[in-house]
Parts: sequence; structure tokens; C-alpha cells
Amino acid sequence: MTQYDNTHKGALFKNDKEHDRQPDFRGTVNVGGKDYQLAAWVKQSDKVGKYFSLSVSEAQKQTKQAVAAEEDPF
Repeated sequence: MTQYDNTHKGALFKNDKEHDRQPDFRGTVNVGGKDYQLAAWVKQSDKVGKYFSLSVSEAQKQTKQAVAAEEDPF
């Protein structure tokens, strides 16, 4: 089985928001072999109607301990 190449690709997924300021969508994108986190908010403008406001930040590498804490909080 060949390994999938994610270079220059990404995806956004609907975010289960706990607060209004959190993004409506979150995801990742790979540019030039480097991973970035994406956040998108659905906004409304009188001139153009609905649009996405985007934020891009460097991907945070999670430690094994942080991943384990997320999977089993008890």
C-alpha cells in the first residue's frame, strides 16, 4: 500500500463551539511540507454577503502525555 501525500493539501471541519469567539471551522493544511492549523469564522458583510475569515498558525506538536490526557480525562 502506498502512503498518501498530503503536501499542499488541507481540510476544514465544523467545530463544536463552546464560546461565540471560537472558530466555526478548524483544520490543518500542509504547505511546502510544513503543517499549519487553520481556523475559519463565518462572517456577514453588507457588500459581499457571507464570507470566511481565516487564521493560520504553526501546528503544535502534541506530546504523548497530552494526547493521552485528551483521550482519557479521568
